[in-house]
Amino acid sequence: MTKNYKLLNFRFLTKCLHDNNCLIALILITLPLKNIYTSIATIIFVAHAFFISKRNAGYAKVNYWPLVYFLMMCFSILWSHDFNTSLFGLQKQLSMLFIPIAFIFIPELTKKKLHEIIRIYSLVMALFALFFLLKASFRYFEIKDTSVFFHDALVPEDPGAIYFSVFASLAFFHFIQIKTKSYVDKSCIFVLALLIFLLSSKSIISIDFVIVVCYYAFFAKIPSNTKTLTIFAVSIFLFLSLSYVKEVRERFLIEYETAFIDNTLNDNLTKEKQIYNVSIKEAWNKKDFHQNNFFPGTALRIYQIRVFCEMVNENPSIIYKGLGLEASQDYIIKKAKEHNLDPLYAKHNFHNQYLQTFAELGIVGLIILIMMLFVNLKNAVKDKDFLHITFAITMLMLFLSESFFCRQRGIVFFIVLYCLFNGTTSKESHGIKSA
Repeated sequence: MTKNYKLLNFRFLTKCLHDNNCLIALILITLPLKNIYTSIATIIFVAHAFFISKRNAGYAKVNYWPLVYFLMMCFSILWSHDFNTSLFGLQKQLSMLFIPIAFIFIPELTKKKLHEIIRIYSLVMALFALFFLLKASFRYFEIKDTSVFFHDALVPEDPGAIYFSVFASLAFFHFIQIKTKSYVDKSCIFVLALLIFLLSSKSIISIDFVIVVCYYAFFAKIPSNTKTLTIFAVSIFLFLSLSYVKEVRERFLIEYETAFIDNTLNDNLTKEKQIYNVSIKEAWNKKDFHQNNFFPGTALRIYQIRVFCEMVNENPSIIYKGLGLEASQDYIIKKAKEHNLDPLYAKHNFHNQYLQTFAELGIVGLIILIMMLFVNLKNAVKDKDFLHITFAITMLMLFLSESFFCRQRGIVFFIVLYCLFNGTTSKESHGIKSA
């Protein structure tokens, strides 16, 4: 019995390793883990696609824009201000090359296969979410501190709150768009929604709220009165949650309270010494800061735009060719010292993928990035595919607040889903029934 069981497991594992759908899903479900697991899964998929998989005759739907973007990154090394850093950065970007090429060699993707991959991914993300919530609950009973349920304390530092919010959001919308939801589907919606809310990523919560409203307004096939009631209920729930959940409320309020008021005292960070918040106006205009200045999210991103503008004024050639892949950090460090910022802020990148690309690859690189995102959105709207539209809008908006391609899991998440959504051939509906 034991021998047969082991043989069955071995055959199942072998079958999975020879199935492109399972291998693609394997890449996606390893994203919350350490990068080494994602790298191994990617290598297995690419090797299988190149040497084992048999492509259907006549199928060659190629995702060109990621390949053009990778080519631009290669060219940037030629004029990079930091050759070694750019060369090392290019190694991290190899997924942008090999994954799109691998998709050329695998059999054609249908909407049904896409559903299966996203279904596996979403169920595993829900399990991750449940695990983190249970782990936080046990931790709470040990130390009696509610902070274990919020933001970076809830999930591991790597990948961190923002990235796991992104991963959980796609899974959340997969379950939302299912027409006939099972008990499992509804449970997954609850667990994922709870985790996303507790992670308190302002950008993701805002984006997800807009997408939920759009789904019930334009995609959900339910009576108009039910649509209105649902949108109203979701809005009230979010408003009340933001009003009464202290840890989440404070993360949103700090942006509102510090946006236009200069030199406010940060009550949460002030302990041994007083910490003062930086307003948007100060972030853009103030010449010299102090070591006890704190940049809220919006102010930090305004400051980073300012840094980019100052870099361009000092070196206009950045507009045409950029500084080279990942070669902008030295200039950010230089500006942090020049403006007397806390050294912590010198470690931050632009936190804006559009700026990051412009600074490193120049105007041509930025145009390629925008075209890649535009094609993604155009195909999503053309196919009337809610999940694809969700992915496209999330990336467009998230790139305003995160340098998503500066981390390996961000690159892999984007490029795998980009190839999946833009590489399908059938026109089956995405409004599916629960299995």
